[in-house]
Amino acid sequence: MWHILRRVARVGLISAESPRESPTAEPRAIAREEIDAELLRLLSRSLAVRLVDAGSCNGCEFELGALSNPYYNIEGRGLRFVASPRHADVLLVTGPVTLHMRDALLRSYEAMPEPRLVVALGDCAADAGEFAGSYAVCGGVAEVLPVDLRIPGCPVPPLRVLQGLLELVRQRR
Repeated sequence: MWHILRRVARVGLISAESPRESPTAEPRAIAREEIDAELLRLLSRSLAVRLVDAGSCNGCEFELGALSNPYYNIEGRGLRFVASPRHADVLLVTGPVTLHMRDALLRSYEAMPEPRLVVALGDCAADAGEFAGSYAVCGGVAEVLPVDLRIPGCPVPPLRVLQGLLELVRQRR
């Protein structure tokens, strides 16, 4: 432990520059503001999203949780997560479809009102990702349900989720 403390004293504190000072922070903030304005324009009321974790590692769910913080503020933009598929416009599926979640996913899809929109979020939902070939996995979401949009990534950053949902709304209009 002493050798670590000596090294810290010798080298000093090393930290990355803050995102506000970073040259890449400005384009990202502008892109988020443009997405916000477009979502507010396209969504006259709101877009209700039902999230189904079909067997993911929860990486995508953590990123989706960030959408509710004040920076992204999806509730203020007309997007909201709902508890029932009967109230949903979009079924957002994360993770590969496991054998145990296949029936629950189908029931959620069938309970949704028309038009049913399905988004496969992340690499695992697209093609089972790291879990492809497992005895417990049916495959990607497209092997169980018709998918309207695939959003790649592992995990998918919140901004990319917003961009994907915006593209889905544009297609629907």
